[in-house]
Amino acid sequence: MSQLLQRSVAEPADSRERPRRTAWLLVWLVVLLGCVVLSLTVGAQLVAPGVVWDALAHHRGEAELIVWQLRVPRTVAGVALGAALGLAGALMQSLTRNPLADPGLLGVNAGAACAVAAGVAFAHVTQPGQYVWFALLGAGVATAVVYLLGSTGRGAASPVRLVLAGAAVTSVLTGIISAIVLTHGIAFNGYRAWTVGSLENVSSTVVWQVAPVLVVGFALTLGLGSALNAIALGDQLASALGAHVTRVRVVGLVATTLLCGGATALAGPVAFTGLVVPHAVRAFTGPDNRWVLPMSALVGAVLVLASDVVGRVVLWPSELQVSVVTAVLGAPVFIGIVRRRRLAQL
Repeated sequence: MSQLLQRSVAEPADSRERPRRTAWLLVWLVVLLGCVVLSLTVGAQLVAPGVVWDALAHHRGEAELIVWQLRVPRTVAGVALGAALGLAGALMQSLTRNPLADPGLLGVNAGAACAVAAGVAFAHVTQPGQYVWFALLGAGVATAVVYLLGSTGRGAASPVRLVLAGAAVTSVLTGIISAIVLTHGIAFNGYRAWTVGSLENVSSTVVWQVAPVLVVGFALTLGLGSALNAIALGDQLASALGAHVTRVRVVGLVATTLLCGGATALAGPVAFTGLVVPHAVRAFTGPDNRWVLPMSALVGAVLVLASDVVGRVVLWPSELQVSVVTAVLGAPVFIGIVRRRRLAQL
């Protein structure tokens, strides 16, 4: 009965908004395709689209090595990174009902960074492909600790308690990272190269290692749209509508860990994407998480890939790291959103 009531309320509004949302979806798909083309053609050496096509389709031409070994892995990594961070940001904001939440709120990024720093200092990890497993392990452990801290005592793990636990764990891990890099010179150099957040040296090996983790994270997250819509009404009303609040939060935390851990392992920490993208998406989709989640993945991919292309151009023939560009592009957008309207309560 509750599910029928929920569907009957949601369907009229959804039917009215669907054409507009579908149009925006097509627009962003076209924009993403354009960013992919630019990513394959723009760089220290410009490659004409026709030459890129010959290299991709026929494995011939002088640019085959550049396209297949450098540009294609970097482009795929940029799309995956942006989609994961945008999706994780939308999920975090919905789970915690906090419009300022981002993927680092639950200590996931700090856990990944701490594990990488420890791996470089004590396990003598030197290759980006080895960073992946340390980053994923650190992200998982940090999320588990946050959930345990947020769920101890009376009551279930509420959004406020999870946020407070995440802030505490992040502070502790940041202190540990500082201690490691200050007392181990080799760790400082290796960690500094990774933590800058760049797609420049991403290889196809790293992409294939991270891909299963991100795919599972995407699959878990995209199935939570309806449940998140119910949770936005409050835990008690969500339970009355048939949503399993605790189960949704646990699945959401697991998905956030996989998405953030995989994205951080792929290219290091990249700021602002998970915070800005969901707010920009809600401006043309509304609050319905069934649309916000996939659109956040799409727009996040556009933002990161476009930022990577801009970073290759502004200091040509040198490059500016993608994390720097996303911060420069994302901060004014977020300020504009805040000034234009108050952040909606989620």
